[in-house]
Amino acid sequence: MTSYDALLLLSFGGPEGPEDVIPFLENVTRGRNIPRERLEKVGEHYYLFGGVSPINRLCRDLKSAIESDFAAHGVDLPVYWGNRNWTPYLADTVRQMKEDGIRRAAAFVTSAYSGYSANDQYLNDIARARDEVPDAPEIDKLPVYCDRPGFVEPFVDAAKDALSRLPEGARLVFTAHSVPLSQPNRELYVAELEKAAETVARKAAPGAPWDLVYQSRSGPPSQPWLEPQITDHLEKLHGEGVGAVAVVPIGFVSDHMEVKYDLDVEAAGRAAELGLAFARAATPGTDPRFAALPRELLGEKP
Repeated sequence: MTSYDALLLLSFGGPEGPEDVIPFLENVTRGRNIPRERLEKVGEHYYLFGGVSPINRLCRDLKSAIESDFAAHGVDLPVYWGNRNWTPYLADTVRQMKEDGIRRAAAFVTSAYSGYSANDQYLNDIARARDEVPDAPEIDKLPVYCDRPGFVEPFVDAAKDALSRLPEGARLVFTAHSVPLSQPNRELYVAELEKAAETVARKAAPGAPWDLVYQSRSGPPSQPWLEPQITDHLEKLHGEGVGAVAVVPIGFVSDHMEVKYDLDVEAAGRAAELGLAFARAATPGTDPRFAALPRELLGEKP
C-alpha cells in the first residue's frame, strides 16, 4: 500500500493539570514577548476546566480510532503521536521512532488547512525535531484535507443536527481561528475555509444564508487580524433580527480549548445575553470517516 513504515499523529498539545498551564502557554508564545499577565489571563480559560485541555485526550482517542481503522483494513503500520507544545513532545517521539527502527513515516496533522499556522509551522516543527535526533527517520507531512469527504461529511451531519435543535430560519455561522493579516499564505487559508464552509452549507441547508467568522485572536489590538470576530458578528446578526444561530467550528478537527471556551463559554454566553438561540455543531473528533483519512491519504502516496 505504501512505502512508509509508520504514521505520526502530530498535534498542538495542551496542559493536563493546573501546574502545566503557564509552562504550556510559555511554550506556545516563546519568542513573542507576551507579558506574564497576559499568559495568566489566558490561563484562566484552562482553570475553568481544571487546568486540563481536552486536546491530549482527544489525540489519544483519535490515535486509537486510526489504529482500529488500520486494523480493519489490513494496514500494518504503527501509529505514533507527538505534539508541538506539550508532552509527548515531537522530538521525543521522533527519537522513539528512531529507536524502534522506523526509517520513513507519514505525518497526519490535526489541522486541515493550508497557511502558516495551519501547515507551514508544522513543517518547521518536523524539521526542528529531526535536527535534534541524529539519523532521524524521514517524515513527510500528508496533504491538507479540508476538501476531503472524511472531513466535510461529519460537519454536514453536525450542522444538520445543530439546526435541528433551533427554531426554523436559524443562521449558519462557520468559525475558524483568526490569524494576523500579515501572516504568510493567509489568502490560501481563507479561500480553503470559504470553500469548506460553502460545501457544508450547501449540503446541510441548501439555499440558506451563511457566514464565515473568526475567533481566538491573541495579538495586540494594534495588529490587524482576520475579522469579524464571532461575538461581534452575533451582535450584528441580533441587530438584523436574526433569532437563532447554529455555530459550526469548521476550522477545527476536535473540541479542544478554542472550541470549549471560545465557543461554548464566550460565544454561547454572548448569544444568551442577546437573546439569540444558540447551538454549536460537533467537530469530526473520532468519527470513523475522519479516522479513515490517514489511511486514505496514505493510499495516494507513492
